[in-house]
Amino acid sequence: TEQQRAELTAILDRAAALHLNAVIFQVRPAGDAVYPSTLEPWSAFLTGRMGKAPDPLWDPLAFAVQAAHARGLQLHAWFNPFRARYPGDGGPVARSHVSRRDPASVRQYGRYLWADPGSARARQHAIRVILDVVKRYDIDGVHIDDTFYPYPVTAKGKEVPFPDAATYRAYRAGGGTLDRAAWRRHNIDTFVEQLYAAVKREKRW
Repeated sequence: TEQQRAELTAILDRAAALHLNAVIFQVRPAGDAVYPSTLEPWSAFLTGRMGKAPDPLWDPLAFAVQAAHARGLQLHAWFNPFRARYPGDGGPVARSHVSRRDPASVRQYGRYLWADPGSARARQHAIRVILDVVKRYDIDGVHIDDTFYPYPVTAKGKEVPFPDAATYRAYRAGGGTLDRAAWRRHNIDTFVEQLYAAVKREKRW
């Protein structure tokens, strides 16, 4: 904990010395949290094991917000809404992780796990996670990364389709008329529109 605090302080000191005006802090790399959350597990990037709290306990996001503001810097929170797990995280998956809590909305694609953007539950969960941070922390902005379907994966020289056939079938069975590509674009458009409206309802500034 003390080493992490020292490293974060050094980064913010350097940003201030360079006369930057904002820092973008990644708080949700892959269905996890770099802050205490009741919605998702602690990030393995912070402690080495998903779901394991820092010891001694601290809140990196609260610390970053306070320390950035003390240096005249804005602190923006950076979320990845659909990436669910990195291949390098080989440890056990926490019970609160989306792949265990709602496995039907998660897809294995290539070496990563992804929340399926075609799942309304997956989209709404990402929005809940982001709004939780907007409500609880004095952040100055929200950034979203990989807000699209994953880059194509190839195997034996051929592109492997993203495995959302079941989600698309359900959409069509419910009366949907868009082709698959247009439906995917619509899913992303819907997510961005709903997220923007939800954040602005909570904090218009």
